[in-house]
This record gives sequence, C-alpha cells and structure tokens, in this order.
Amino acid sequence: MDGSVARPRPFLALGLRLATAATLATMAMLVKLAGEPGAHLAELVFWRQFISLICIAALLAAWGKLGTIRTKRFGAHTLRAAYGLTGMFFVYGAVILLPLAEATAISFTAPFFAVLLAVVLFGEKVGMYRWGAVALGFSGVVVLTQPAFGLGGATGMDPIGAVVGLVAAFMVALISFQIQDLNKTEAPWTIVFWFVALTTPVAALALPFVFQPHDAQTWGIIVAMALCGALAQILLTTSLRFGSAGVILLMDYKSLLWATWYGFSVFDRAPPASLWLGAPLIVAAGLLIAWRERQIAVARQKTQTTEV
Repeated sequence: MDGSVARPRPFLALGLRLATAATLATMAMLVKLAGEPGAHLAELVFWRQFISLICIAALLAAWGKLGTIRTKRFGAHTLRAAYGLTGMFFVYGAVILLPLAEATAISFTAPFFAVLLAVVLFGEKVGMYRWGAVALGFSGVVVLTQPAFGLGGATGMDPIGAVVGLVAAFMVALISFQIQDLNKTEAPWTIVFWFVALTTPVAALALPFVFQPHDAQTWGIIVAMALCGALAQILLTTSLRFGSAGVILLMDYKSLLWATWYGFSVFDRAPPASLWLGAPLIVAAGLLIAWRERQIAVARQKTQTTEV
C-alpha cells in the first residue's frame, strides 16, 4: 500500500506499535487532564514540543550522537513538521473535545484514510476487499457519531469534536506515509529531532497569548504528558522503520482498551452504547485491510521469487 519499508521486521514493528498505542493513550489522558483546569490547547502543544526537544537533544549529546541529526532532506523534514504540528492540534483538540474512548475510536479511521491516500499518492489499485473495508469502517464511524449529528439518541458527543477527530485521523495516516519515506534515508532520532526542533519555535508564537500560571500538580501533568509524547514519537517513528504504515496502524486498536479504562478510572465516564456498536465495525474493517495487505504482500513475494 505505502511503498517499501527501510528494514522489514514485522514482528518488531508490531511490538513497537503496541507500546506506542499504550504510550499515546496515556498521553491523551494527560492532555485531557491538563485541559480540565484550563491549560490551553496551544500551550500544551508548545510544552509537549519544547520539553521533548530538551530531552532528545540532551540524550543525543550524552550518547555522543549529535552528529546523527545531519540531514540532506531538510525540505522533507520541514514538510513533515508542518503536517505534524497541524495533526497534533487536531489530535489534542479531539481529545479535549471528546470523551477519551470516543476520540480513540474515531482515530481508528486512520487505516481507511491510508487506503485512500495510497490511491491518490501512489496510484495504487485497490480492489473490492479494501474498498469494502473502507465502507464498513466508515459505517462504524456513522454509528459511533450519529448521536452527535442528531440522527438519533444522545451521548453528549460534540459534533465539532467528531469532525476534528476525523481530520486528526486523516493527518495521522498522511504523516505515517511521510515518516515511512523519511525512514528510508534518515535515522529515527534524526526524524524526531527535526520534528521537535522545527515545530517548537512555531508553537512558541502562540505562547504570549495563551500562557497562564499553573499549580504544581498541573505542571506535573504537563511534564508527564510531554515525556509520554517524546517516547511515543520515538516508538512510532521506529515502528514505521520496520513495518508498513497500512498494517501497523492496526495495532493502535489496542489503545481503545487503555482509553476506555482511563475514561472510567480517571474521568468516571463509562462508554456509551454507540461505542460498542460502532467500534467493532471499525476494528473489523481494519483487520480486513490487514488481512488483504498480507495476501498482497505474500503474492508479491512469490512473484519476485519466481522471477529470480
């Protein structure tokens, strides 16, 4: 679906993505927790990037690996930073506007957007299985979000939040392709460093307008959120070095378990019935895409072996 992988190691990629899902779910919980006392979205994005930049630069200096940030693809890193910063605002915005479980379930549409992007960006031919999976997945989104748009029932889901969540999922898919392309020539640390280095000054532009004092507990949450974000970024980038974006994105489904548990234990909110009806359709569609991707990969490998 998404071009070649720098160093194919599928089981390592899946394991790294599982760890990424848990870390991202924890970060989302901390974002929501920090937003409750009034921390602004733009401020959270800045601190996430600024603290990550300090930590990553310090680690690279301590390990004597600052030389690894040299790059001949500054333009590609700049584009990744622009898309990444935009995506972060939508991801954080969805978490703040929606309950954790619902925001997480909507994020599962990323593999469907990956299919659409594969057609647009790579001219890939997509058969009935994957188009059927996309249709099934988005039907799950309709079931999940229909109370928000007045089509029946009421879960309190913010319709703006639902739209923000869908845009966030699209950005996640787009950024995954970008990272996978960068991984062909760049080390994971290089990709992560330039992302935080290029976006931190841009995010700082909003700080004079949104900064406000916080108590010690809120600062602790913000720092923990930023550290989780840095770790998740490293894990995510490394996973895309070893595995296909269209397949390993499916491991993000595990984050629904984390999000549901955090939603109940931290925010005392049980998931609505629409989540249990819509999420299985989305997950089933993603698994269908993974199964079809595996079939295509095996067939391609057999063809290459025969030609050799």
